[in-house]
Amino acid sequence: MDVKGVLGSISFDGEWITITKTPVGQPPAPVRLRAADVTGTHRKPATRLFHGYVQFLLPGSTAAGEKSGVMQGGRPPYSDPHSLSIPYKSNDAAEKLVAAVEQARG
Repeated sequence: MDVKGVLGSISFDGEWITITKTPVGQPPAPVRLRAADVTGTHRKPATRLFHGYVQFLLPGSTAAGEKSGVMQGGRPPYSDPHSLSIPYKSNDAAEKLVAAVEQARG
């Protein structure tokens, strides 16, 4: 199960979540999270004007807050390794991925 994000992607194989961000000019830096270790998820659907995001919460770490402003549009900063911005066309795939992760957690 894959979700195409803004400058990256999220994939889930039933046990592991892989967030791969592709910064400009640098090699991709994937972050792997075990679904059983995730304590919660945040998903903000994208609109036609603003990107949304998917964020995974882990024990012992605080969630990166949403940044305000025209360019950020209420999303966590790009430097947050446990979140990824998503475009409007990826809303359905992101919803299915979050539901699958929640099911694998419990």
